[in-house]
Amino acid sequence: MSYAKPWLSIDEQIALLRERGLSIEDHDHAAAALRESGYYRLSGYLYPFRVSGTEIDESGRHTTVVLEQYRPGADLDAACELLTFDRSLRLLVLEAVERFEVAFRTCLAHVLGAVSPFAHEDPAIFNTAFCAPRNGDDPRSEHARWLDRLEDRKTRSDESFVAHFREHYDGRMPIWVIVELLELGQVSRLYGGLRNDLATEVAASFAVPTKQLMRSWLASVNYVRNVAAHHSQLFNRKLVAAPKRASAEQVPALAHLVVGRAPKRFGVYEVLAVLAYLLDSVPSNVDWKVRTAELLSAFPAVDGIDVGSMGLVPAWLDEPIWSRRLREDGPVSP
Repeated sequence: MSYAKPWLSIDEQIALLRERGLSIEDHDHAAAALRESGYYRLSGYLYPFRVSGTEIDESGRHTTVVLEQYRPGADLDAACELLTFDRSLRLLVLEAVERFEVAFRTCLAHVLGAVSPFAHEDPAIFNTAFCAPRNGDDPRSEHARWLDRLEDRKTRSDESFVAHFREHYDGRMPIWVIVELLELGQVSRLYGGLRNDLATEVAASFAVPTKQLMRSWLASVNYVRNVAAHHSQLFNRKLVAAPKRASAEQVPALAHLVVGRAPKRFGVYEVLAVLAYLLDSVPSNVDWKVRTAELLSAFPAVDGIDVGSMGLVPAWLDEPIWSRRLREDGPVSP
């Protein structure tokens, strides 16, 4: 089926929203919001306010469907509040990821550099599967693919240090330089291929007990980083790459995330808690946890949706990971 909905002017968009039951008190404010964010983007924040219905298919099964009409009392201002909250959340996530990613890359380079300046080229530091030929049309191993992607990044890079290595050396770069070229996804793949002893040493620097746990957390951090960097809706997103839940014995500070105490469906809170834990090992963490807790505690008071949509557990602020309480002298500016 081809898309057939017509283009609408701003006034027509406002009229359509009102026709579907959305309360819009200030036409000019609504027009400004639509011009700034767009109808489609705002629709994502209005989605929780739409009416749900039930359909019965040919086999008699009941299916819940979301209709185009809005619930009584739904208004555009509430969606704008959620949008503003989400923007602040994304900025906090990007800040946390930047601090952790740089620290992780540095640690990885330090551990591998102790083996050899060019350890990343040496199959001996990786597990067998990472270096084994693959079946199919492209038999290159994961290690060979990773090295090819690295060469591509070096070729396309406009960093002055890359030009320096081209001009003064044979182009080979030590691991402590290489990490400055890598995206988090490439760092994660490199880490995943490491021998267990090296991977465990890196993980231990962040008080993460196993390689398996760190691999999972890296994937989750990379996922929310991409969502935030592309300005996509984050606050009530159900995680595709959910972080593995550590046992209470492994990571006591995150015991509240274990199955039975936390929702079975993974919300963004899971990654926020993981980031808070990882940042405890980063000296420049400063007050990220304080500001994040303040933001979550100030979730917009809108009808029909609350901070639980993010996957927060009851009494989350009493958990050890958020032990630094909200400041008594008021919110901290992001």
